[in-house]
Amino acid sequence: MKQNELSPAIGSKKEKKRVGRGNGSGDGTYCGRGCKGQKSRSGYRIRPGFEGGQLPIIKRLPRKRGFKNLFRKEFSIVNIGELNVFESHSEINKERLLDAGIVKSSKLPLKVLADGDIKHPIVVKANHFSAAAKAKLEAAGGKAVEVSHG
Repeated sequence: MKQNELSPAIGSKKEKKRVGRGNGSGDGTYCGRGCKGQKSRSGYRIRPGFEGGQLPIIKRLPRKRGFKNLFRKEFSIVNIGELNVFESHSEINKERLLDAGIVKSSKLPLKVLADGDIKHPIVVKANHFSAAAKAKLEAAGGKAVEVSHG
Protein backbone atom coordinates (compact mmCIF):
# COMPACT_ATOMS: atom_id res chain seq x y z
CA MET A 1 0.00 0.00 0.00
CA LYS A 2 1.33 3.42 -0.97
CA GLN A 3 0.59 6.78 0.55
CA ASN A 4 -1.17 7.99 -2.58
CA GLU A 5 -3.50 4.96 -2.47
CA LEU A 6 -4.87 5.80 1.02
CA SER A 7 -8.49 6.93 1.18
CA PRO A 8 -10.97 7.48 4.03
CA ALA A 9 -13.38 4.69 4.99
CA ILE A 10 -16.61 4.55 3.03
CA GLY A 11 -19.30 6.62 4.76
CA SER A 12 -16.88 8.53 7.02
CA LYS A 13 -16.83 11.66 4.84
CA LYS A 14 -20.11 13.47 4.25
CA GLU A 15 -20.68 16.57 2.13
CA LYS A 16 -22.12 19.68 3.81
CA LYS A 17 -25.88 20.11 3.34
CA ARG A 18 -26.46 23.14 1.05
CA VAL A 19 -29.87 24.59 1.84
CA GLY A 20 -31.72 27.24 -0.12
CA ARG A 21 -30.33 26.17 -3.52
CA GLY A 22 -33.60 25.41 -5.28
CA ASN A 23 -36.43 22.93 -4.82
CA GLY A 24 -34.64 20.29 -6.87
CA SER A 25 -32.07 19.91 -4.08
CA GLY A 26 -34.79 18.89 -1.62
CA ASP A 27 -34.02 21.81 0.71
CA GLY A 28 -35.22 24.84 -1.22
CA THR A 29 -37.97 27.39 -0.40
CA TYR A 30 -38.06 27.14 3.44
CA CYS A 31 -34.64 25.46 3.75
CA GLY A 32 -35.79 22.93 6.38
CA ARG A 33 -36.95 25.63 8.80
CA GLY A 34 -40.68 25.29 8.22
CA CYS A 35 -42.91 28.32 7.68
CA LYS A 36 -43.20 31.47 9.79
CA GLY A 37 -42.21 32.00 13.40
CA GLN A 38 -39.23 32.79 15.57
CA LYS A 39 -37.40 29.60 14.66
CA SER A 40 -37.57 30.37 10.93
CA ARG A 41 -35.82 33.75 11.23
CA SER A 42 -32.12 34.41 10.90
CA GLY A 43 -30.25 35.02 14.15
CA TYR A 44 -32.64 32.76 16.07
CA ARG A 45 -31.29 31.77 19.48
CA ILE A 46 -32.96 31.22 22.85
CA ARG A 47 -31.16 30.79 26.13
CA PRO A 48 -31.00 27.31 27.71
CA GLY A 49 -34.06 26.57 29.86
CA PHE A 50 -36.31 29.13 28.11
CA GLU A 51 -39.84 27.76 27.70
CA GLY A 52 -41.51 30.41 25.57
CA GLY A 53 -42.31 32.72 28.48
CA GLN A 54 -43.91 30.03 30.66
CA LEU A 55 -42.31 29.72 34.11
CA PRO A 56 -39.33 27.40 33.51
CA ILE A 57 -39.09 24.06 35.28
CA ILE A 58 -35.95 25.19 37.10
CA LYS A 59 -38.03 27.89 38.80
CA ARG A 60 -41.16 25.77 39.24
CA LEU A 61 -39.33 23.08 41.21
CA PRO A 62 -37.08 24.87 43.73
CA ARG A 63 -36.45 21.62 45.62
CA LYS A 64 -34.63 20.25 42.60
CA ARG A 65 -32.04 23.03 42.61
CA GLY A 66 -28.68 22.84 44.32
CA PHE A 67 -25.98 20.28 44.90
CA LYS A 68 -25.79 17.02 46.83
CA ASN A 69 -22.37 15.87 47.92
CA LEU A 70 -22.08 12.15 47.19
CA PHE A 71 -19.04 11.81 49.48
CA ARG A 72 -20.58 13.44 52.56
CA LYS A 73 -19.91 11.61 55.83
CA GLU A 74 -22.78 11.42 58.33
CA PHE A 75 -22.01 11.49 62.06
CA SER A 76 -23.86 11.12 65.32
CA ILE A 77 -23.03 14.44 67.00
CA VAL A 78 -22.57 14.86 70.75
CA ASN A 79 -21.62 18.14 72.43
CA ILE A 80 -19.38 18.29 75.51
CA GLY A 81 -22.13 19.99 77.53
CA GLU A 82 -24.41 16.93 77.13
CA LEU A 83 -21.85 14.67 78.87
CA ASN A 84 -22.38 16.27 82.31
CA VAL A 85 -25.16 13.74 83.02
CA PHE A 86 -22.51 11.01 83.52
CA GLU A 87 -20.72 10.63 86.84
CA SER A 88 -17.09 11.67 87.37
CA HIS A 89 -14.26 9.36 86.13
CA SER A 90 -16.70 7.22 84.14
CA GLU A 91 -15.95 5.74 80.73
CA ILE A 92 -18.37 6.87 78.03
CA ASN A 93 -18.80 5.07 74.71
CA LYS A 94 -21.45 4.94 71.99
CA GLU A 95 -23.51 2.26 73.79
CA ARG A 96 -23.78 4.33 77.00
CA LEU A 97 -24.80 7.40 74.99
CA LEU A 98 -27.44 5.32 73.18
CA ASP A 99 -28.84 4.05 76.52
CA ALA A 100 -28.95 7.62 77.89
CA GLY A 101 -30.86 8.77 74.80
CA ILE A 102 -28.21 11.30 73.76
CA VAL A 103 -27.43 9.47 70.50
CA LYS A 104 -30.21 8.11 68.27
CA SER A 105 -28.30 5.52 66.19
CA SER A 106 -25.35 3.21 66.77
CA LYS A 107 -24.78 2.73 63.02
CA LEU A 108 -23.22 6.17 62.42
CA PRO A 109 -19.72 7.09 63.63
CA LEU A 110 -19.65 9.25 66.76
CA LYS A 111 -18.19 12.76 66.74
CA VAL A 112 -17.72 14.90 69.86
CA LEU A 113 -17.95 18.70 69.47
CA ALA A 114 -16.99 21.45 71.91
CA ASP A 115 -20.32 23.20 72.56
CA GLY A 116 -20.86 23.63 76.31
CA ASP A 117 -18.54 22.90 79.24
CA ILE A 118 -17.59 19.74 81.10
CA LYS A 119 -17.49 20.06 84.90
CA HIS A 120 -15.70 16.84 85.89
CA PRO A 121 -13.11 14.44 84.41
CA ILE A 122 -14.45 11.64 82.18
CA VAL A 123 -13.00 9.26 79.59
CA VAL A 124 -14.79 9.51 76.23
CA LYS A 125 -14.34 6.89 73.51
CA ALA A 126 -15.49 8.17 70.10
CA ASN A 127 -14.55 7.94 66.44
CA HIS A 128 -13.77 11.65 66.03
CA PHE A 129 -13.17 14.69 68.23
CA SER A 130 -12.96 18.33 67.30
CA ALA A 131 -9.69 19.94 68.46
CA ALA A 132 -11.56 22.23 70.87
CA ALA A 133 -13.54 19.29 72.36
CA LYS A 134 -10.35 17.34 72.96
CA ALA A 135 -8.77 20.38 74.65
CA LYS A 136 -11.82 20.90 76.92
CA LEU A 137 -11.86 17.24 77.98
CA GLU A 138 -8.16 17.26 78.83
CA ALA A 139 -8.44 20.61 80.64
CA ALA A 140 -11.12 19.07 82.90
CA GLY A 141 -8.76 16.16 83.67
CA GLY A 142 -10.48 13.69 81.37
CA LYS A 143 -9.31 11.79 78.34
CA ALA A 144 -10.35 11.68 74.66
CA VAL A 145 -9.80 8.22 73.15
CA GLU A 146 -10.27 7.82 69.38
CA VAL A 147 -11.58 4.41 68.30
CA SER A 148 -12.11 3.16 64.75
CA HIS A 149 -15.63 2.86 63.37
CA GLY A 150 -16.60 -0.75 62.80
